[in-house]
Amino acid sequence: MSAFEAIIGLEVHAQLLTRTKIFCGCAVAVGGPPNARTCPVCLGLPGALPVLNAEVVRLAVRAGLGTQCAIQRMSVFARKNYFYPDLPKGYQITQAELPICLDGQLTLDDGKVARIQRIHLEEDAGKSSHGDAGTRVDLNRAGTPLIEIVGHPDLRTADEAVAYLRELRGILMTLGVCDGNMEEGSLRCDANVSVRPVGQTALGTRVEIKNMNSFRSVREAIVYEVDRQVGVIADGERVRQETRLWSMDLARTESMRSKEEAADYRYFPDPDLPPLQLDDAWLDAQSVDLPELPAARKIRYQQEFSLETRTSNWLAEEPPRADAFDRAIADSPALAAAFAAFLMTQVQAQLQRHERPWPELAAAMADLLRICGKWRAGQLSNQMLAELLQLAFADTARGLADALAHAEAQAGAVVRDDGVLEPVVDAVLAKFPSEVAKYRAGQKQLSGFFVGQVMRQLAGKADAKAISALLTRKLDA
Repeated sequence: MSAFEAIIGLEVHAQLLTRTKIFCGCAVAVGGPPNARTCPVCLGLPGALPVLNAEVVRLAVRAGLGTQCAIQRMSVFARKNYFYPDLPKGYQITQAELPICLDGQLTLDDGKVARIQRIHLEEDAGKSSHGDAGTRVDLNRAGTPLIEIVGHPDLRTADEAVAYLRELRGILMTLGVCDGNMEEGSLRCDANVSVRPVGQTALGTRVEIKNMNSFRSVREAIVYEVDRQVGVIADGERVRQETRLWSMDLARTESMRSKEEAADYRYFPDPDLPPLQLDDAWLDAQSVDLPELPAARKIRYQQEFSLETRTSNWLAEEPPRADAFDRAIADSPALAAAFAAFLMTQVQAQLQRHERPWPELAAAMADLLRICGKWRAGQLSNQMLAELLQLAFADTARGLADALAHAEAQAGAVVRDDGVLEPVVDAVLAKFPSEVAKYRAGQKQLSGFFVGQVMRQLAGKADAKAISALLTRKLDA
């Protein structure tokens, strides 16, 4: 791979957070009986005319402003013609030559700038399900509003592609444009990948990868495809331009079809939709209404709370998580750094272990902050904290806030009374006379060993600082 470099560009489809579809009044929702949320417009019946949803335009403009795009005062809808069972009209309404946003960019955490070519509006297709009984088509999703964010081929590694996607997802979620749910398909990513010899300026043959519904899939699919293309060239063959699917089960990309060119779609302006023209005063009002974006939030966390870069990035990449964190520490800023680290380590580990989603934490964030404060003050030992969190997150019968309160009551109090600690300390020192002699001979690091032995005797429910102070007094006497 050292003789070649990868050229990567992402095309990201984001489902807009509207109540109704882009050109009709049918509801946008997940699930439900097949073909229940349809009408003559999204079914493509003769004579049915599309009417543009104004909220779709507002959200697309917010996405453009959040990615530093130039918002076009006039954009035009086009028909993209192709035939497939889940496209009832025989064409998709999209934007081709005149999209709503042009020439944006994202700045990644390492400072790299990745350019955005365009953002355009379009409608989603339906869903085909293939099985032994044949192909069944559900058109509930047909007409769901999307924006497609087309990136320039500025990315060079799979890690850069994931960083780009994380940054873009955070922006769209913060702006209320998209919910960012990749597993449900609200945010979908296709990667255009080619390789070329290092130092060559001409681009290699591009392969498009589809069917990636997680950051892990994006990373693994790009790594595999780059290695595959390098192998093809090393064998003296030519990379074929095509669309490939990522198979998670097989951990490889598989050929789907030859790659279409723009001419294959026979784009032409949609005669049923007039050009979309935006007013300057309306655009100015949209610019004023933008919230703090993830990049600014990361900087604020580092400057205001002295958070480490890794911690601030982790918080800010999930806007609901960062919002809940901000609300929780509003009255306790001194605990911000400790609380952020606590969430990223202990709490995140419990969430993953028990497969519980982050939104459950929103109502329990104040309780978690209180528990973190007790732990930092020595009122909960490390072992007691671990047991408390384990009990709370494993308790599915209660809401998380109630489960935390119940587990906290069971945890009891930390022992720090010398009257209780002293006999245990004396017993430990009597049990390990050779270690006592080594400590007194200068091996002071054995202090941690003695603290651990006392903690074990007290089932972890003791104040390590109180134990250490008592041990020092006795060992140094």
